[in-house]
Amino acid sequence: MRGNSRIFLKLENLQPSGSFKSRGIGQLLRHSLDNHPTPQLVHFYCSSGGNAGLACVTAARTLDRPATIVVPHSTKPFIIAKIKNAGAHEVIQTGANWKEADTYMQEVLLKNDKAGIYVPPFDHPEIWEGHSTLVSEVAQQLEAQGEEEEGADAIICSVGGGGLLCGVLLGLERQEWGKECKVLAMETAGADSLHESLLQGHVVNLPDITSIATSLGATRVTQRAFDLASKRHNVISALLSDAEAAMGCWRFADDERIVVEAACGVNVAVCYGGRLRKLLPDLTPESKVVIVVCGGSNVTLETLLEWRRVYGWMFEREITGDGEVPSALSETNGVDGLEDDAEVDGEDGYSGRRDTVETVIGQ
Repeated sequence: MRGNSRIFLKLENLQPSGSFKSRGIGQLLRHSLDNHPTPQLVHFYCSSGGNAGLACVTAARTLDRPATIVVPHSTKPFIIAKIKNAGAHEVIQTGANWKEADTYMQEVLLKNDKAGIYVPPFDHPEIWEGHSTLVSEVAQQLEAQGEEEEGADAIICSVGGGGLLCGVLLGLERQEWGKECKVLAMETAGADSLHESLLQGHVVNLPDITSIATSLGATRVTQRAFDLASKRHNVISALLSDAEAAMGCWRFADDERIVVEAACGVNVAVCYGGRLRKLLPDLTPESKVVIVVCGGSNVTLETLLEWRRVYGWMFEREITGDGEVPSALSETNGVDGLEDDAEVDGEDGYSGRRDTVETVIGQ
């Protein structure tokens, strides 16, 4: 329902590489050079299907060092082109998935380069340290807007391998309001390594990634993320469908003119159809909710249109129930037979209303 809470957007899509990955991987690269005996000889190697590789190349170029990126065969050509265009020393495509690409990089490339430094996509303390700066920035920006009292009541972030979640929780430890701030850890069905691990009580390996949110496609969440999520009372693991993540993407593009991939769409989807109220029922109209718009490059305008064509019919009643929001009036939603101002419940039990985005806090 509109006004259920106050929504703040943390625009990590404005980071140099287009995603939050610039924080953690940039921190790791700088730390590595600062502590290397011959930093002028360092060559960085990163295995990534997209965003981590882009972050590695972007940071390496800033630090005037080369970076080689190894991607699996599942990586789309336009992503490879983006990595090359960002200034990669070399892009090598091998392996059926990220794990196989990573194995090749470590066992073949790094073994033959004594000055080579391995850059993992998410599982490293320096990466978590870099991501933790997101929370301190949120605190500073809320204070600058006169919202310093009690800080944020909830932070919503997506989980792939768990690096961002580790960073957010590390950052919250350093804030006075951190222990009381709820953390909604979002995943899509088919890329839910954290959610499944929490259900099983131990870290598990997913047999495969079947979600369209391929940037969340770590078959195994990092042990640190699992340990934190299983022990912290303020961490809530939540799962949405691919259709809901896609809906979040196209409605976010219509409403805020920001294009994000499905790994980020799963976060903003919570704003629509009463999902936030269902997932965090204790929120009040005065609660401050920060959504990490983590960004990502695995999306095009054609992708958004295709998702709306494929999934749009599933949200007809929900979308039509919010005639005041631009995305409810888009011609390609395929919604007929209901008045624009109708207040209805969708088949999934959600109302059609969107929570109001009150303030945007940039990078």
